[in-house]
Amino acid sequence: MKRIAGIVLAVLLIGGVVAAVVAGRHGEDKGTATKTVRGVIGSEKADFFADPDVVKALAAKGYTVKADTSGSWAMDGLDLKGDDFAFPSSQAPADQLARKYHAQEPLPRPFYSPLVVVAHRSAAEVLAANGLAVLDGAHRGTLKMSAYLDAARHNRTWQQLKGASAHGELSGTLYISSTDPESSNSGALYLAAASYVANSGKVVAGDADIDRTAPLLHQLVSVQGAQQSSSDGVFRDFITGVGNPLVLVYESQVAALLEQEHGVDDLVVLYPDTTVNSDHTVVPLDAAGRAFGELLSTDPTLRMLAVRHGFRPQGDTTEFLGQTSRLTAYLNQKLTGVRQAPVPTSPVLHEMARRARG
Repeated sequence: MKRIAGIVLAVLLIGGVVAAVVAGRHGEDKGTATKTVRGVIGSEKADFFADPDVVKALAAKGYTVKADTSGSWAMDGLDLKGDDFAFPSSQAPADQLARKYHAQEPLPRPFYSPLVVVAHRSAAEVLAANGLAVLDGAHRGTLKMSAYLDAARHNRTWQQLKGASAHGELSGTLYISSTDPESSNSGALYLAAASYVANSGKVVAGDADIDRTAPLLHQLVSVQGAQQSSSDGVFRDFITGVGNPLVLVYESQVAALLEQEHGVDDLVVLYPDTTVNSDHTVVPLDAAGRAFGELLSTDPTLRMLAVRHGFRPQGDTTEFLGQTSRLTAYLNQKLTGVRQAPVPTSPVLHEMARRARG
């Protein structure tokens, strides 16, 4: 009986070791295997998802991301069959996509970025000398939106501004370069901010408001001629020294450039005193897309990496303030003196963009 018991015990022990090894292998597989999620993103987030540290952080949580880029407003015209998520650059196109695909609310909003105007120092100083801007130092200031829109309404040229004659690059009509508002988020949000100021501090909400603001918005867009569909393009043109001296971009693009210790020697960041935050919003098309969006919102490592790419994580501001403390010569960290304009509904914004484009 003792021999039989010993054999049985040995068998059980061996079985236990085998079970433990199998369990260990399964656990190891689970920890290293990744689930691929597919979607479409705004082009301004392409560098974030291509960052090896972001890829590593996502893999550590079990995800591999495959994403194509698109203008945020153009996503509505794409075939998203087989995708797990869409990730436009603001809430308005996200809400439109959510209605189309019956995505459950609330939608994850991992991070945001305000719109800013980048300028060369010569242009910024001329604006300040003519009451269109206030400079807080060599690399940062505030654009006075009401004064700027009044200048645009009256077709002011650089030559009409005192001090501009000393700078040969400042000539022609005074305007801010932006992206196509019918396909690009930043271009549409530019209209949202400008229309709010032009409509006496009220959000454009109907036909009468659209009619009232349409001539000015058309002027802001038509003077630019052909527009690009991506803010990456206009920002690249600016930092390489070509194109218009005033360009509308996301703060995140500027912050990311500075985080990489690259920059433009005469760069000045002008925060419009009335602007719009670009709330980067995930539209989950299935359960995997929702889990992915929530991970971006809550994971400390991914939030830290978002700041590296210039984005402001939703909620706690200490992450952004801490990591960008050395960039305060350029960045208005607490958005002091900046008013946040509400964004019109998607149908209204679409009509505004259509009328602005003519």
